[in-house]
Amino acid sequence: MNLPSEESAVPRFHCEMKSEQKGARARAQEERPGTYVDGVRWRQFRARARSGSTGGHPPARHETVLPGPLNIDEAQRALRMQVAPEQATFGELVATSAAARASFERMACAAACNATVLLEGETGTGKSRAALAIHRAGARANAPFLVVDCGALPANLLESELFGHEKGAFTGAIQRRVGAFEEADGGTIFLDEIGELPAELQPKLLRVLENREIRRLGSNTYQAVNVRVIAATHRDLRREVQEGRFRADLFFRLAVVGIPLPSLRERTEDIPLIVERILAGLGATPEQLAKLTTPDFLTRLQRAAWPGNVRELRNHLERCLVFQSALPPTSPDALAPAAPRAVDASLTYAESRRRALETFEHDYVEALLKLHGGKVSQAAAAADMDRVYLYRLLRRHGLKS
Repeated sequence: MNLPSEESAVPRFHCEMKSEQKGARARAQEERPGTYVDGVRWRQFRARARSGSTGGHPPARHETVLPGPLNIDEAQRALRMQVAPEQATFGELVATSAAARASFERMACAAACNATVLLEGETGTGKSRAALAIHRAGARANAPFLVVDCGALPANLLESELFGHEKGAFTGAIQRRVGAFEEADGGTIFLDEIGELPAELQPKLLRVLENREIRRLGSNTYQAVNVRVIAATHRDLRREVQEGRFRADLFFRLAVVGIPLPSLRERTEDIPLIVERILAGLGATPEQLAKLTTPDFLTRLQRAAWPGNVRELRNHLERCLVFQSALPPTSPDALAPAAPRAVDASLTYAESRRRALETFEHDYVEALLKLHGGKVSQAAAAADMDRVYLYRLLRRHGLKS
């Protein structure tokens, strides 16, 4: 619930309303100022609103009166969304749970238009696959789909990655470079981890969203682009706005269509379907498939916490295929720390990070392609990566012409 106020003491996002079968569930965003449900003040805990309940912010000392009251019945009618029981798949995503099917329904609605989409969910919930599925189900399916990880590059390199640069725009810019927005013209650009976007780039992205035009680094002119934007984040962007780390106006431009993706622990009934889909994608033999889909093994998987969600489940199943065994989810090798990587501290932080990223990208895509016998489509699916983006990485590191 976004309530305008003249006083800075009142948070921009006051509380959240969620429509459920038993009624509307409200959750306070801040401890102060207070929020009232049926005259009772509540703070950081959740309150169950009954049919006919009213909510508001009655006057009290040191408290601001907000517009209200809000009738919960009206809020529920506005928030209620029909979930189609047959919507058990969307693109490569599968589900039987109500939580996931509700997300699929939103994705289908988003695919039918060109509105900007914000995918919100924990790490590993499948935001990149959801973005690709929305793109492929829409009118731009045959146009480019470009992926940019906003948390993978420092601000100066990320700006060039997004908007491109002219020759001589900065040291090392020996030729003009087309940015991702231009390259995706006519198609879709997926801005992964948008919550990591540096503060200095946020107004520039806002201008692109509002005016649909970009300016390359080193250029004095703007260029129109026809791009559909899908963004994703594991952060609570509302709280980021509250705490001043993310621009409110940019948030509103991104969250035209907000789609929450449930965590795996919220949809454990989907695990058998997901396991079958993952094993098929990994090329499991019928014998391996039979061993890794027994009721006992699936039950153990459903009881695990999976903090890394579907990505962690996928890694675990791949590990099971490597060792030819139905390993328990908490096997020691799953928790083994990665070997430390040597760094050159004589370089600047930005340069050292850039080289480390380039080394990782090169080594990863080279090993990935070798693992899948040079089949790019199969390698992209196994890595949960868009095929076009994988081709781009291969060309960047001279692994494919």
